[in-house]
Formats: sequence, C-alpha cells, structure tokens
Amino acid sequence: MTRKELSQLYWLNREIAEEKRRLAELEAAASGCTAKITGLPHVPGAYDRLGDLGALIAEQRDLVARKVRRSIAEYNRLNRFIASVDDAQMRVILSLRYVKGLSWQQVAFAVGECDESYPRRKHNQFLRKSEAAENAEPQAV
Repeated sequence: MTRKELSQLYWLNREIAEEKRRLAELEAAASGCTAKITGLPHVPGAYDRLGDLGALIAEQRDLVARKVRRSIAEYNRLNRFIASVDDAQMRVILSLRYVKGLSWQQVAFAVGECDESYPRRKHNQFLRKSEAAENAEPQAV
C-alpha cells in the first residue's frame, strides 16, 4: 500500500469536516440566522429562499452521509491492511499515523521516542520494502 493510499482516510475525514461546516452554514441561513453563505448563485427577482435552502440542505446532508459511508469503508480497509503487517511496532505506528491522524511527533511520543524521525524513518523503510515486494510479485492475468 502506498503513502497516498494510506492517507485517504485522513483526507476524507477533512473533506467531511468541511462538508459539515457547509451544512451548518446552510442550516443557519434557513433558520434565519445571519450566516454568510459562499458559493450560492445570486439571482435577481423573487424566489422561494426557504425552499431553495431546504433543497440545498437535503443535498448537503446526503453528500455528508455518502462521504461518512466512504470513510467507514476506508477505515475498515486501512485496519485490515494494518492487521496484516507482521511487525507489532509498525502496526502501532501505522495506526497512530493513519487511523488516528497523529503528527509524527505525537507518534514518536506514543511509541516511547523523543525524536519524530525514528517512527518516520521506520515507516519509510517499511513502505519501501512493501512496494518492492509488491513490484516483485508476478502479476496475475
């Protein structure tokens, strides 16, 4: 598994947080609060503002729900991969970094090291070996 594949859960969760922020903006606007909503078209004339906001809110809720389902699937995929790793310390490092989303410094402290370069270096070596092993395997046709 590549670093990009490992990072998908982190970025998906960031996306979900942004979509939830957008949903809160829409709900605040619909309830009469004075939140500024960015990205809505500005059309002159009369229209059903509340109805339009209701439709946007429903679409946004659906989008958040779909991304949450993708996040759960990604979480499960990532945990299956981590569980397949032989080295217990590497499983902890991968879990802290990619499942919990900790910084390298936080990972280092969690595994009993002071310097963030230790878990990062161990992680990078693991990925290089994994990628080399994947490339060495014969491709199924």
